[in-house]
Amino acid sequence: MKIRFWGVRGAIPAPGPETNRYGGNTSCVSVTGGRDQLVILDMGTGAMRLGAELMTGPLGRGQGSAAVLLSHAHWDHIQGFPFFPPVFVPGNQLAIHGNAHSSDMLEGILEGQMNPHFSPICTLKNLGAAIGFTAVVAGEEYDVAGLRVTAQPNPHGHTSALAYRLEEDGRALVYASDAGYPPAGPSREVLELYRGADLLIHDATYTPADRATRLERGNSSYACAASAAVAAGARHLVLFHYDQDYADDAVDDLVGACRAELDRLGGRDIRLTAAAEGLELEV
Repeated sequence: MKIRFWGVRGAIPAPGPETNRYGGNTSCVSVTGGRDQLVILDMGTGAMRLGAELMTGPLGRGQGSAAVLLSHAHWDHIQGFPFFPPVFVPGNQLAIHGNAHSSDMLEGILEGQMNPHFSPICTLKNLGAAIGFTAVVAGEEYDVAGLRVTAQPNPHGHTSALAYRLEEDGRALVYASDAGYPPAGPSREVLELYRGADLLIHDATYTPADRATRLERGNSSYACAASAAVAAGARHLVLFHYDQDYADDAVDDLVGACRAELDRLGGRDIRLTAAAEGLELEV
């Protein structure tokens, strides 16, 4: 699987000179499988640039397909959807999986974003692509674009966000954005989802001090990410979903502090990377 980051921020976009190195767009990660099948993890504002690049291929000719895995429907994870060019091209096929009580509810959430008070598009019916919706059931296994996908919910403030495990040819990628663990840490089910991941993309919104003052927002600190990676035996931890107020230098500090925390917890062999727009990794 080939992974590319298109948006790595949380809450709201944060463009500007202080965020040029890591990027200012909100959550969006593309995963390309071994047969060139495309899975998109969340559709924050980073989805706009992803979509523009995809228009040079089959999705630009109405001959393409993609699957989307939404962790949850906060705006920083869906706001790029109405600006994703392939959805306007007749003939394209888009399968959207997400965190909702029913598939109809998931469709309604994205339809609500099209309300004319929020968007000139007005309705999903004005999009050209064929779009299907599937509400994800925790612990159930799905075939998504030829990848084996399972999910478990993490607490996220007053709601929950799905963490996803994607597997292909014996390799495992885990995407865990917006995880607001209780003091005891991840649930047993979530740790099993993370277990032995070759790549764990994990929420690292805050420093521990900032997280302590914003617990109701339901996000992780770099220390939460390090602890989860060590407990699950992950091989490579990627920090993700930085607070919009953290300039690039502050993210550099997060990385250094996380490296020290991993080492302190016995995770010296765990590779550490900070997600940045344009970064490409392979699992």
